Amino acid sequence: MTLVSRTGIALLAAASILALATTAKAQDSFGRLPANAVLVTPEGDILDYLPGGDVQMMRDRRGRTVLVDSWGNIVATVMGSGRQRNEIRRREMSRDTYANQGFGFSEQEYPEQGFSEPGDVTASIPDYRDATPPSVERQALPNEYPASLDENDMEALPQEERQTLPPAAQITKKSSAEITALQVFLDREGFSPGVIDGKSGSNVTKAIEAWQQATGETLDPNNTDDIMERLRFSGGLPITTYTITAADAAGPYVAAIPEDYAHKAALPHLSFTSTVEMLGEKFHMDEAYLRELNPGVDFTIPGTIIKVINPGEMKKGKVTRIVADKYRKQVFAYDEAGTLIAAYPATIGSSDTPSPSGTVQVDRIAFDPGYTYNPKINFKQGENDKVLTLQPGPNGPVGTVWIALSKPTYGIHGTPEPSKIGKTQSHGCVRLTNWDATELAKMVSVGTTVEFLD
Repeated sequence: MTLVSRTGIALLAAASILALATTAKAQDSFGRLPANAVLVTPEGDILDYLPGGDVQMMRDRRGRTVLVDSWGNIVATVMGSGRQRNEIRRREMSRDTYANQGFGFSEQEYPEQGFSEPGDVTASIPDYRDATPPSVERQALPNEYPASLDENDMEALPQEERQTLPPAAQITKKSSAEITALQVFLDREGFSPGVIDGKSGSNVTKAIEAWQQATGETLDPNNTDDIMERLRFSGGLPITTYTITAADAAGPYVAAIPEDYAHKAALPHLSFTSTVEMLGEKFHMDEAYLRELNPGVDFTIPGTIIKVINPGEMKKGKVTRIVADKYRKQVFAYDEAGTLIAAYPATIGSSDTPSPSGTVQVDRIAFDPGYTYNPKINFKQGENDKVLTLQPGPNGPVGTVWIALSKPTYGIHGTPEPSKIGKTQSHGCVRLTNWDATELAKMVSVGTTVEFLD
């Protein structure tokens, strides 16, 4: 190990705190589950929290215990620990090559969602799920509003073939500092792991595979010396220091983002709710990880020096083709020569509100967009039966970017909840972190091709 590498690792380790969420903590409170139960999502991720809402235990056709929501969707499969869990997991992995590869780390612990997920700019489906799904009245749209896609439109669109990416090596048990270094390297390269949180997971795996596809190299995620050396040539150590400014502390901030759209519309700006949230987005970090790197710090005091991620420069280039892979939950960006230059984890539609299939184009691009709620076009939210205008802001329904597509009601956009990208469902559109959506928006132009892969 070189002196530079040893020094880099030492500094990185000193700046980081190992944060491993345990699945047991979230699942012990559910008395009907065995003590050794583990909840695994259909995507292969291990849940470290109990699904909220009206969730029931049932048996699937294979006799496994599953948790099902009121819409009939499987939320998680109950698996045992030890040899039984490993055997089940091997069988599941053989069917889903892009599932979380059992790195020995659970996904980050996310609190139960306090607000319903925002809808997209012109979606025509209910935004807030009730215990019993509400009926949706389809209405003819005025001429100034485009019609929604129907099944015939989608079937008429050509289907693209999915490419096979070089599989990533399984990550062995690594420290939070080492995983952080890997995440920062991928982020700087333009192959986003999503929020940087010092944890391995499916978004990291997908980023490695996309990087390997683009470069033709094989990246060993367990070779920290090699990763640190690569970082040395791309901006230095993955963690740096930052001094909180008076502007950072001043905001503007809002106390909370309300659930009701009428209350949202009353706010002058859908701003960040805290300096921690703002700094997390600024440095591509999970908020909890930012706090862990800076225990006991008051982030509201100007002049405070904190540890943050050093994400490097924004990726640059001209993207002429985008591929939104629904199966991988990932967006790929290609230049005019057909070279893959960037990839981002994404939330792309859901089974009940699918995104389109086939090929469309970028129609327009808006930074810091507002949001217009119209119950005649969108869903009916609460008792709101009038048109509402929501002001721009990072906590708006579409975040800080809206890339409108030529197929009505669909777009690529940001999100107010970056830690959930790739782990939840959307209402038909393509959702990225705000920083990834901004980076992509600056590389595309009107007319850029967007292909949806099923």
